[in-house]
Amino acid sequence: MRARWITVRDSFWLLPGLLCLLAAVLAEALIALDQQVDELDLGPFAVLATRIGESGSRDVLGAIAGSVLGVAATSFSITIAVLATASSTYGPRLVRNFMTDRGNQFVLGVYAATFVYCLLTLRSIREPGGADEVFVPHLAVNVAVLLAVLSIGVLIWFINHIADSVQVGTLSRRVRAELVDTVDRLYPEQLGRAPSEVPRGAGAHDVPSGLRSEGVEVRADTIGYVQGVAEDRLLDLATRHDVVISLRVRPGSHVVEGDVVALVWPPDRVDDRLGPAVRSGLTVGRARTPDQDVDYAVLVLEEMAVRALSPSTNDPYTAVNALDDLAAGLTHMVGRDVPSPYRYGPDDRLRVIAPRTGPVELVDRVFDAIRWHGTGHPPVLHRMCGLAEQLAGAARDPELRDRLVAHLERLQEAFERTAPQRCDAAELRRRAAQSVAAVRASADPTGARPS
Repeated sequence: MRARWITVRDSFWLLPGLLCLLAAVLAEALIALDQQVDELDLGPFAVLATRIGESGSRDVLGAIAGSVLGVAATSFSITIAVLATASSTYGPRLVRNFMTDRGNQFVLGVYAATFVYCLLTLRSIREPGGADEVFVPHLAVNVAVLLAVLSIGVLIWFINHIADSVQVGTLSRRVRAELVDTVDRLYPEQLGRAPSEVPRGAGAHDVPSGLRSEGVEVRADTIGYVQGVAEDRLLDLATRHDVVISLRVRPGSHVVEGDVVALVWPPDRVDDRLGPAVRSGLTVGRARTPDQDVDYAVLVLEEMAVRALSPSTNDPYTAVNALDDLAAGLTHMVGRDVPSPYRYGPDDRLRVIAPRTGPVELVDRVFDAIRWHGTGHPPVLHRMCGLAEQLAGAARDPELRDRLVAHLERLQEAFERTAPQRCDAAELRRRAAQSVAAVRASADPTGARPS
């Protein structure tokens, strides 16, 4: 449910739709108020309700409605051009940043809401000659003028906002914030427990040995990416049916119809309703999202770096900028213990096995990507040495430090295979050796986390 709500909340239409609804309610409320106070003397507040007659009110509302619609079309033509540039330069996945940006949604909402407000107010004006008496909602017309002034301010703000949002630092900073937020939600302290931590007498469900071979397979009935896993719902489901659910997918996995997404054990407790109930705990959509998929947030920054290193772009400094923000997110992650995949019910019996991405896997992918695409750029390789030192200083897993040493050696070897100048090769050897020494020195022989 959370993944579905996130999808709706971040959709481009939700905020504009709410603002249009608010504009319709405001228009009807002010028209009703105008009908009540039309003949009253407003005293000093009369200046707020300038009366310009039936024809003048129609002209004002028509001019405002047409203008804001034209400005909206122009503004979002600019947005489409910016989207095309950003997606071709930094990666198509960054288009999601523009679509979910509250500022862009608010600008569209203000223009659309002003247009709706003017239309609803315009239709309430009654001129002489009809069956009804003359009516002009003077207060509502004056509010329309205020909305037009607001739209001008929004246009000025939007130009500044769109120019700032396309900058590399802004793009990577937002993705970094999503990565840190995802780590905070997915890697809290002690989410699960390892089997050795379960109290004695917890029962025969402590990691059943026949789960893989004897479990009943639950298969996907749709095509797409796993956007979210409702672990609490699956835990409650497994507890009620007295079974163990072992997931074979995680957020970010791509599934097609017929793929095994989970195994349920023991087989004799599985009925026809359990399979669909397990599938309902998985949210499958058309695209990956960073809500529960930490791999995706890392992938976006990694793609920014790799695209910047392509021959067509050849911008190593943008790659270094992306690596700086990637370092902030990864150091935040490696400083935490990876939650156990084993989830236990209230009876201290194993109920759900939900695998998660570990920091070693993510670090391997980042270093491999730079080794494949960035060995011809010494500034990027020097930044990778610094990244290794930062990760080692924050890491809790000894295996990660060993992997970092191996990756530094591979980067140095790959760079030397490009036949660089001797001075560049010597400088990278010196820098890599310094980083290897720092990574090894960061290990605390007592097993405690290094300060």
